Amino acid sequence: MTIGVFGGSFNPVHSGHMMLASYLTQWGYVDQVWLTLSPLNPMKDADELLPDTKRLAMLSIAAKGAESIDLCDIELSMPRPSYTIDTLNLLSERYPEHRFKLVIGSDNWQIFDRWRSAQEILDKYGVIVYLRPGYPVEKLHVDGLEVVDAPMAHVSSTFIRQAIAKGRNMNYFLPAGVYKYIVDNELYK
Repeated sequence: MTIGVFGGSFNPVHSGHMMLASYLTQWGYVDQVWLTLSPLNPMKDADELLPDTKRLAMLSIAAKGAESIDLCDIELSMPRPSYTIDTLNLLSERYPEHRFKLVIGSDNWQIFDRWRSAQEILDKYGVIVYLRPGYPVEKLHVDGLEVVDAPMAHVSSTFIRQAIAKGRNMNYFLPAGVYKYIVDNELYK
């Protein structure tokens, strides 16, 4: 089985994440997508990051009942900051029956050469890049690269956090149950 490893801080997970994961499985790019929670992305600021447990709870709510989409918390037990190559290697070691492919946005593809062991990721695992507005993929003929023009919702976790802080109702922008969790726990205020 081929697993798409879709990592992120998911702060919070939103409908755009779930739409992409669903598209990748339904259109046959991968058999399953594992939403892989990153405790601390080495290229991001941790100031607005909710605790791992709260972000994991939201991922669990989002993935519950989602066909071919699951959550993965492997990075929570790994040294920090976590590096994608280490995650992929550990997943391959623990689940040798699966083939893993990294899923990233074209914004991350533009800085992919700065990632630790970028070439090894391409060579060993392959990378599925989904197009994001304003971030074209210049080099389409790279071994290990697959570019996907999936339908996208123009929404981001930053937008969600800012809207909640302003008192906006984000129920339709988040997977079922996630907004209730945010409200009940008074998050992003």
